[in-house]
Amino acid sequence: MRHYELMVLVDPEVDERTVEPTLGKYMEVVKKDGGSVESVDVWGRRRLAYEIQKKTEAVYAVVNFHSTPDAAAELDRLLRLNETIMRTKITRPEEQKID
Repeated sequence: MRHYELMVLVDPEVDERTVEPTLGKYMEVVKKDGGSVESVDVWGRRRLAYEIQKKTEAVYAVVNFHSTPDAAAELDRLLRLNETIMRTKITRPEEQKID
């Protein structure tokens, strides 16, 4: 299992209270494959640096999870199919080494 961080930009017309439960449904893909979800952090509505789909704001959310590379790719594919998801980015954060 690898550690991943998912950043999601959600359409600002969506109610912020529904973002976390919606992302939870998508995270079932990770859980079915034996992964785990550490945290879902909804940052709220923020101004974008540039327009995306003619919108100047988006609801930001960050999800930390452990999964296989295949499950992470499937999660990204499913999120892109949702019309209320404006952008997604899955990264593998660098592990901090203690000297």
